[in-house]
Amino acid sequence: MLKTFPKTEITAGIVTYNNRETIRKAVETCLKEAAGLSFRLIIFDNASTDGTPDLIEEAFPEVIVIRSEKNLGFGRGHNAIISRVRSRYHFVVNPDIEAADNVFRRLADLLEANPKAGLVTPRILNPDGTEQAIPKFGPSIRFSIIEKFPGFHWLRTKYTRSNETFTKPTEIQFCTGCFFAGRTKDLYDWKGFSHKYFMYCEDSDLSKRVLTSGRTILFDPNVHVFHKWNRDNTRNMKGVMQFMKSLLIYFKTWGVQF
Repeated sequence: MLKTFPKTEITAGIVTYNNRETIRKAVETCLKEAAGLSFRLIIFDNASTDGTPDLIEEAFPEVIVIRSEKNLGFGRGHNAIISRVRSRYHFVVNPDIEAADNVFRRLADLLEANPKAGLVTPRILNPDGTEQAIPKFGPSIRFSIIEKFPGFHWLRTKYTRSNETFTKPTEIQFCTGCFFAGRTKDLYDWKGFSHKYFMYCEDSDLSKRVLTSGRTILFDPNVHVFHKWNRDNTRNMKGVMQFMKSLLIYFKTWGVQF
């Protein structure tokens, strides 16, 4: 039987794998933004070899660290956290995120005010304050493949809706896995992330399941976090092949969308 953690209103989980260079800032800012809240941060380490879990335990004794003996991937790591927490709201956080803007309280309140909302996500900013062009639609042939070719980059603008101005929480079709929140009970019911995916498209699959359950995904442009976006994994052949493998799994599960 899995060991569960004491009840809190809000929990947040970070899955790490050799993230020693970025994890300190992520943890520091999460704890700062959650100060005064009923909050617990849990780290699931995927068998890092760079001392990531040791750094966390030494610098942040209030943070719970779960050490895995092998790399289970992004989704399984987060599911291992979700299965143990007992909270009203749970946040999925990347190890290269810097929390800001009272984000935990504000997104939890957004969920509370919108019973139909399944997931909520804030604006994602680059470290210099510019906005990251995060997709607002699920994967498709034109958005996931064609938009990468010369002459078709205009599709990226449509994919991210970056030519639109958002002033209030707005329904979208895709929730980025780098930072989002949901009710913990809902995440239990949806069984977290699908274990079909090791890396990439787990968030697309979860988004699709949320929408098909009749719930919505809200993007709140008035709340933000910072994301040190590192695309190195998709700039090498191994990363590209992993992405394509996950995309094929997604299309096989949900059908091919043009």
